[in-house]
Amino acid sequence: MCAQKTIYQSATFENLSKDHKVLAILPFDTLLEITDFDDLTPEESASLKEKEAYAVQNALETYFLKRKKRKNFSVSFQNVKNTNAILEKNGITYENLDIYTTKELAEILGVDGIINGNLRISALISEGVSTSYDFMSFITGKSDYGKIAIKVSDGATGKLIWKYENTITRKSGKNTIAIIETMMKKAARKFPYDRH
Repeated sequence: MCAQKTIYQSATFENLSKDHKVLAILPFDTLLEITDFDDLTPEESASLKEKEAYAVQNALETYFLKRKKRKNFSVSFQNVKNTNAILEKNGITYENLDIYTTKELAEILGVDGIINGNLRISALISEGVSTSYDFMSFITGKSDYGKIAIKVSDGATGKLIWKYENTITRKSGKNTIAIIETMMKKAARKFPYDRH
């Protein structure tokens, strides 16, 4: 059973992205589906979601910075510390991030495009997960930890111009940084700002 991955690129990508210079990476919208944590308070659950959301944001920044040394990207990436500080100064928190449009966020952050996405997980990947599994888990599909969708939107129009979705499996890696690296490597040849 292979991991499901899909890549979408808008027909208007070239046109909308031609003047893109800086992209901001936002914390990911996270949904926890962890049965062991049924007894968590809403506050504890919110805190864990936020931790995973920022872990993916940091892992993506790490991935892009490492790749930028070896690759020629046509864009640069706003430092996530700066992104989060600007959001905070404008009263935007992880809890209310979703009430802002992509256009509003790009304007507030002073960037040309936004990288964000969704994370649905059944394990706390930031704390590390087991990469070993037995044959039955593999056959029954219980070796999956969730799904991730990474999206790039044009700041000026708010339009989605690129999206990459993948299943997180035990083969993906043992923590957020390893998982993002594995997945982005698979998407790398398709990452639209990558000048080969």
